[in-house]
Amino acid sequence: MVSAEPRAAGDRHTPVMLRRCMELLTEHLSSDDADAVLIDATLGMGGHTEALLEAHPAATVIGIDRDPQAHRIAGRRLARFGDRFQPVRAVYDSLPRIAEELSPNQQIKGILFDLGVSSLQLDEADRGFAYSYDAPLDMRMNAAEDSEDPTAAELLAEISEDELRRILRAYGEERFAGRIARRIVEQRNVQGLTTTKQLADVVDSAVPAAAKRTGGHPAKRTFQAVRIAVNQELDVLEAALPAACDAVALGGRVAVLSYHSLEDRLTKQAFAQRTTSSAPLGLPVELEEHKPTFRSLTRGAETPAAEETATNPRAASAKLRAAEKIRLTARSTA
Repeated sequence: MVSAEPRAAGDRHTPVMLRRCMELLTEHLSSDDADAVLIDATLGMGGHTEALLEAHPAATVIGIDRDPQAHRIAGRRLARFGDRFQPVRAVYDSLPRIAEELSPNQQIKGILFDLGVSSLQLDEADRGFAYSYDAPLDMRMNAAEDSEDPTAAELLAEISEDELRRILRAYGEERFAGRIARRIVEQRNVQGLTTTKQLADVVDSAVPAAAKRTGGHPAKRTFQAVRIAVNQELDVLEAALPAACDAVALGGRVAVLSYHSLEDRLTKQAFAQRTTSSAPLGLPVELEEHKPTFRSLTRGAETPAAEETATNPRAASAKLRAAEKIRLTARSTA
């Protein structure tokens, strides 16, 4: 198979809600803010990072991604910015350490998370993320040769039926989790599951015919759940969101683009902890330590305009939340 990697990144990926992300992350910055450091915690092919660097000629952007292929593509796209672009191959829950190492004397003015699987990973058939291609059942976001992460095939070969059922229910919100988990275990005992087609076919055989008349491909939720489990996406996000809130400077912003309810729920909870008072009910005077440390910049979750989803269908499920740090705490003294 011929890789699509030589195609220009800008031709392969349209950043979701780009204009609104830019407004939320940078409207508090001046164009010549020389000490501004922004973090793109999910670099991907570099679309959001490119826009940030173009709009703020004095700013530096740290781009974090675990995917070595993403770094190769984004590196070519962003090479013209020199050392204003600082790439880091890591999982984004390492954000506090990365910020301390790369900008110990500078303030972080904005952090962006664009969650979920990237266009790059979906479009590269041999990565094994998509049920629409027959490929090795991999699904690792870090698929480098030095990766020790288990593939989807390895996870499905070892996991218990009970744990698989839990993953399908929790991460895929799959109502036929029990039937699918049982069928997967039966199939692996006979032949094993090593390709995306095999997994998709097993799921299809487990889902009742009546349930397949609407809602898209019956394997969609199973692929999502297995991918989240392989990459520990929700565990990483749960650790990274409070770390980002702690790391950003006073007046800085954190913006999160999510694409399914589990990610959005974690984001909503993390922001709610910072934007609401912790004072006990009935306390006559709100003490300083109980006051909110962030304010919401969005009313609930914002969604893309119809014009955007018409030209970029992958934006359809996007939800954007953002918050600004308005007060420092004892543990957050940026």
